[in-house]
Amino acid sequence: MLNTAVMVSGGGTNLQAILDAIESGEIEGARLVLVISSRADARALSRAAAHGVPTFVAGKAEFPLAEERSAAIASALRGAGAELIVLAGYMHVLEPRIIREFEGRIINIHPSLIPKYCGLGFYGKRVHRAVLAAGERESGATVHYVDEGVDTGPILLQERVPVLEGDDADGLAARVLETEHRILVRAVNLLAKEKNRKNGEV
Repeated sequence: MLNTAVMVSGGGTNLQAILDAIESGEIEGARLVLVISSRADARALSRAAAHGVPTFVAGKAEFPLAEERSAAIASALRGAGAELIVLAGYMHVLEPRIIREFEGRIINIHPSLIPKYCGLGFYGKRVHRAVLAAGERESGATVHYVDEGVDTGPILLQERVPVLEGDDADGLAARVLETEHRILVRAVNLLAKEKNRKNGEV
């Protein structure tokens, strides 16, 4: 089984998509071992608890110093035996020490077709407003590996979403979010199967 940790900051709908897919068997060979949140009030924590997944809060309130916070996150991931780390609406940039320790094992979901509309400052509805302001005919979502840049790691999966006439940021965001759920589940399933093949389990 691929021990998977998910890092969140908000509502956790992408987390819920993974939880549901594991429980339904859509994702085979993976289990959630930890959910880390940057906020104690994130709804994602209650989603995790409802499914019996251990949680850990590592925000500025709990760990005021960035170095202390990073050490706590790394320790929690290590303690859970995390083999894959999924950034699912995690609104912070991981420090290089974490990325180096878990190199090649961290993926992120981003609400655009990278390399468009990504990097510092492009998150949430800011992405969708920028897409609409530029008159783009399509947007989409991307799952990519995390490196020491911001949204610069190798792309794992992408799916396009058409921009419809009369779209506003909310409407586009809702359709992109549905796509995020779909390709994030596909990505975790793909990586779980890859790990099991290497271990001779499939």
